[in-house]
Amino acid sequence: MTSTEHGSATVELALLVPLILVLVVVVVEVAVVARSQIELVAAAREGARVAATSPDPADAIRAVREAMGERGDEVQIGVHRPHVVGVEAAVDVALSHEIPMPLLGPFRVPLSARAVMAVER
Repeated sequence: MTSTEHGSATVELALLVPLILVLVVVVVEVAVVARSQIELVAAAREGARVAATSPDPADAIRAVREAMGERGDEVQIGVHRPHVVGVEAAVDVALSHEIPMPLLGPFRVPLSARAVMAVER
């Protein structure tokens, strides 16, 4: 390998390393957004389960907030629970996931989930 080829390889590496780092960060952020969506779906299911068994919508809201853990205060929750056994109770949960982007400011990804269960009592 001549000194010109060695210098060329160094420049190519210097150009590729930032691109590889950006790609790794993007993959990690996609995984974080997917995890947040999975947590949101689980929280909506928990809220629907409670809404199906409890006539008070506040119980379902509390269950969703507890299922979301420390992000419980960030979610918007809607509960539709008829007082007729066998009819579906629905819980809608929404969250705006913020991805910090240097120089561009935060990028928000809207996430939502809906769970439905039949009213039991």
